[in-house]
Amino acid sequence: MEAKKPDVLLLQELKGTEFPSAWFKEQGYDSVSVTQKSYNGVAILSRSPIEVVSTTLLGDEADSHARFLEVVIANIRVVNIYLPNGNPVGTAKFDYKLSWMDRLRQQMKLWLKSDVPTVIGGDFNVIPEDIDCHKPASWIHDALFQPEPRARYREMLELGYVDGFRSLHPGMGGQFTFWDYFRQAFEQNRGIRIDHFLLTPSLVKRLECCEIDKGPRALEKPSDHTPIVLRLK
Repeated sequence: MEAKKPDVLLLQELKGTEFPSAWFKEQGYDSVSVTQKSYNGVAILSRSPIEVVSTTLLGDEADSHARFLEVVIANIRVVNIYLPNGNPVGTAKFDYKLSWMDRLRQQMKLWLKSDVPTVIGGDFNVIPEDIDCHKPASWIHDALFQPEPRARYREMLELGYVDGFRSLHPGMGGQFTFWDYFRQAFEQNRGIRIDHFLLTPSLVKRLECCEIDKGPRALEKPSDHTPIVLRLK
């Protein structure tokens, strides 16, 4: 944060109920968080005022997972998601992942009908294409690589949403946002691209940059994910 000074920051996997809103306020950021004990959790930080729209995804009132946050910042709808991992395949966890994606897609349809430009960012836990994976054969049994979630991701794009990174870097391989901690995966760039920004058509016209910042992943005791930087005109 200190080095990049982002206007807006999306955080996932907070894994706790205590969020340091006061500290972020001292750094000049308004913040909103949705948390739960030990699991999940998402937050949005902004230098501009945040208008909270929703903290739950439509379609299942019984779903208490802290995975979704919708706000409006400077007349742009900003949605932060932590999509379910879904492993192991063939279990209720995988079914929940697919159901969550179906619910998100229905919500995305409604957003397209509004006049508010929308950006959806976060950990999608989906490897969209083979090019988004160092070695596809290593992931064929993983929920992130299964045909069903990949098809649902494509359906989101077919609605009219645009993958910000891929739109600016078509066909570019070796670009990942996650590397395992084992077997020098980061050092050997054996990763996957599962963190994405999806934009409505009106925002694509304002898209200047969507880059993967590998710097934080190279630090001591890093997250296994690394940030994506999105810049709009």
